[in-house]
Amino acid sequence: MKVEFYKHNISVEDKEEVLRVLNSFFLTTGDWTKRFENKFARYVGSNYALGLTSCTNALELALRCYGFGTGDEVITTPMSFIATANAVEYVGAKPVFVDVEETTGNIDASRIESAITKHTKAILPVHLYGQLCDMRAIRLVADRYKLKIIEDAAHCIEGIRDGVRVSELGDIACYSFYATKNITSGEGGAVTTNDATVYNWLFQGRQHGLNKQAADRYTKRYEHYDMAFLGLKCNMSNILAALLLNQIDHIEEFLAKKEAIAKRYDVALSANPYIKIPAILPNSKHARHLYTILVNADVRDYYLHAFQDAGIGVAVNFRPIHLMKYYREKYGYEHNSFPVAEKIGATTISIPLYPSLTDEEINYVIKTINDIVVR
Repeated sequence: MKVEFYKHNISVEDKEEVLRVLNSFFLTTGDWTKRFENKFARYVGSNYALGLTSCTNALELALRCYGFGTGDEVITTPMSFIATANAVEYVGAKPVFVDVEETTGNIDASRIESAITKHTKAILPVHLYGQLCDMRAIRLVADRYKLKIIEDAAHCIEGIRDGVRVSELGDIACYSFYATKNITSGEGGAVTTNDATVYNWLFQGRQHGLNKQAADRYTKRYEHYDMAFLGLKCNMSNILAALLLNQIDHIEEFLAKKEAIAKRYDVALSANPYIKIPAILPNSKHARHLYTILVNADVRDYYLHAFQDAGIGVAVNFRPIHLMKYYREKYGYEHNSFPVAEKIGATTISIPLYPSLTDEEINYVIKTINDIVVR
């Protein structure tokens, strides 16, 4: 049997919405983008949302919004996709890593304060796999040292922890609609904020810093535009927005299906003494972006290939960022710099988790993993 690592949820309704855009005369940022932004902001509970071309662009734009650059430091986690730290590098600042919780893989909030220096300007937590970091503790530290919080919520549109939603305690939250995300446009991202001044800067910043957007220049009476500051070019088009627009209505439905599958995995795989599963915390609504298992490091790669040979799609989320060649050579990181993150990186395997998995496929994944993982 072949079980793909991921299958998207794009429906006929979503495709028809894209066709409406293609049959219109305006393909770039316009009415569909605005409709998506309003709908997305309502769902996550933020005052403002802006559609962008990727979460990486969202992170960089957020950092630039606050003027962070050369000589500044941003505290973040090594257990994430490289985009998190790369965004800090793009603006000329330095990512300062803090080790993670062994139970969840999220940044260990108790370690953040000891990493703060006079150069620290922000904290960039990543809600790993779909579970929120301890945002109450992180907000307390940020307030104590007058730091900004930029949330990497690429995995976690739906998440809640201790009554706190994504973007509720952070200054800016950044999201991904990459091909494997819970709602997707293939590529795409967004930022949310509750601060009108921040929103206005981001609104201009996503299109070079211009004070007139394309929709204003070409659909209304012409007015000359000016460039107020140096921004990026990362605005979401109507085409991407149309793909996402109706998926928002089905987020909770998708999540319920993934939650049911995850619970089946929990029961069947936790009985295997050679498999560990990251904790789901009490008072937490997990977004269930990824389902990961932890196995013995010395045979992890063997298992990866064995699963693939059996037709099961797998991934590694993630290899620790500080052990990537670029970061090792630039900052001199070595093995055991962040031992918890390194342990997770050496033992983790992500397995299929998406709403359209069939009972037959789920049973096959469970049986195959349990048959293969025997030491």
